[in-house]
Amino acid sequence: MRAKTLMIQGTSSSVGKSVLSTALCRIFRQEGLRVAPFKAQNMALNSFVTKDGGEIGRAQAVQAEAAGIDPTVDMNPILIKPEADARAQIIVLGHPLDTLSAQDYYSRKASLWSVARGSLERLMSNYDLIVIEGAGSPVEVNLKDGDIVNMRVAKLVSSPVFLVGDVDKGGVFASLVGTMELLEPDERDLVKGFVINKFRGELSLLKPGLSFLEEKTGIRVVGVVPYFRDIFVAQEDSVYLEHRKDTEKDGFNLDIAVLKLPHISNFDDFDPLEQEPGVRVRYVERCDDMGQPDLIIVPGSKSTMADLLFLRKVGLAQRVVDLARSGTPVIGICGGYQMLGREIKDPERVESSSDWMEGLGLLDISTTFERTKTTRQVRCSVAADRGLFENSRGLGLVGYEIHMGITNVGCIPPAFVVESRRTGERHHDGAVSEDGTVFGSYLHGLFDTAEFRRNLLANLLKRKGLDFEKSPVVVSREQNYNRLADLVRRSLDMDYLWEVVRG
Repeated sequence: MRAKTLMIQGTSSSVGKSVLSTALCRIFRQEGLRVAPFKAQNMALNSFVTKDGGEIGRAQAVQAEAAGIDPTVDMNPILIKPEADARAQIIVLGHPLDTLSAQDYYSRKASLWSVARGSLERLMSNYDLIVIEGAGSPVEVNLKDGDIVNMRVAKLVSSPVFLVGDVDKGGVFASLVGTMELLEPDERDLVKGFVINKFRGELSLLKPGLSFLEEKTGIRVVGVVPYFRDIFVAQEDSVYLEHRKDTEKDGFNLDIAVLKLPHISNFDDFDPLEQEPGVRVRYVERCDDMGQPDLIIVPGSKSTMADLLFLRKVGLAQRVVDLARSGTPVIGICGGYQMLGREIKDPERVESSSDWMEGLGLLDISTTFERTKTTRQVRCSVAADRGLFENSRGLGLVGYEIHMGITNVGCIPPAFVVESRRTGERHHDGAVSEDGTVFGSYLHGLFDTAEFRRNLLANLLKRKGLDFEKSPVVVSREQNYNRLADLVRRSLDMDYLWEVVRG
């Protein structure tokens, strides 16, 4: 039987489409439906690797997890990963197609549309309900002719659309009314409701505006979702960081500084650290803001060499080196791992116009970029046993790799022993300094494993003469999905949603 559909579109980027879609995937799963997410085209540096080694947007992997299913490349058939110099790597059905300028990308829209259609058709043949997510705004008039992700998708399968506006940004009524005005008549007919997202304050003060919306447009306001800070769901891309406020915790014992790179990727790796009581996580992009953290993390990057140049330009590169040499622990993940080495080589100009760049020199390793991209889910065990790894040797973890380049570690001890979940191939990953206070790894998801994460935090506290106090278990992802679903259920008219879904 062909699946029903429900589509979430927004008045702009970062209004909460991805999080609301995640909530609906969990809600309808709880109602007994076989649910799958779909986003035809996603532009994001946060990505995930499927079991078969395909790369998709992190948001669709999160939505699949909320729906209780394994992510597949059909859930996000086209992924755009922006790079330096106004170009982007185009991932199609999980694998790199090419690195293109915007103009070159738009010239390929016809063939990419057929890819998106095929993926949606396959999903609709295997599930009861597809929760479809749009991108940006459906009325960007300069881009609408090449649309393959918003109203063109909705019209393809006659999907009901719910339009989301972010009241926290201001101007939500104008943005919703303006969007409706710019839609074509057949597109307006598909819009079945408005959702007001990220509301703070007394709901009664908003009601005159809700009445205005319904009278002006004839479209029902389905609900108002409150702003929340206590439910953790991985964000789609780094736009979130522009509006994020650093964790404020009274009496925190550990201060962790994450470098806010221009092309930062997979920053949700650090969400589990942020959820730990007594831990403050800050994103730092200016030298003056670094202070004296207990741990520095150099995160992943889609443009390692360009971001390393940025760190040098703003003085953060030298600041990190100085702090590390004075004893501050440093961790590099993926592109950040590559930056920690003595050099980065790009002889084929895969990533940069430069063929060589000096690294931070905190690990005696060398990275060479190659055109082949490594994408795999892995199981691993901790190989190191000193410094930050004390009491963790032999611990089992799961994670995934997404990277260009091969790193030669020479005789430096590895951080992990890794096994591919698909092929069973085993290899070493990462490198650890002699005292164990600096290490790098290609593994994403390291901090999801509670025992490894808490051992690392305990070792940081030990350096300060403090003990790690056992605290309540951090809320799991499953619990966060359920809490998000409960919040959205209370906020939306679910009877009306069911009526619309059933047609």
